[in-house]
Amino acid sequence: MSALLAAAHRHLRVAPAVESADAVTRSHLGDGRCVGWYGPPVPGWRVAIDAERADGPPPPALASRFGAANFWARWTRTECLAKLTDIPVATWWHRHGLAVPPAPRWRWRTLPLADLVVTVAFARA
Repeated sequence: MSALLAAAHRHLRVAPAVESADAVTRSHLGDGRCVGWYGPPVPGWRVAIDAERADGPPPPALASRFGAANFWARWTRTECLAKLTDIPVATWWHRHGLAVPPAPRWRWRTLPLADLVVTVAFARA
């Protein structure tokens, strides 16, 4: 898992939504692009990704609640872990804020990709 996350940038592609339908999973951006994960399957693990524009300002209400520093990295991690645990993101916020609680059942990496911040996360199935 560590090697796959270390090489995550090789398994991510940014493309128009219609060109990324074959991705294992993808994250839609507001400008019509998608970030797709094209990594190999990992038996016993689920994968999720989330991407946001790195230069976009955080929504004021969320920034005032959770802080603006490193917002998009924390946001994309939260989105991924909420997806992987089937917990609505608002419920996650109430429990954990934008923090990642320690757990042996997930692994993640947040990285820059072009003009984006992307998190790739895996959780045991």
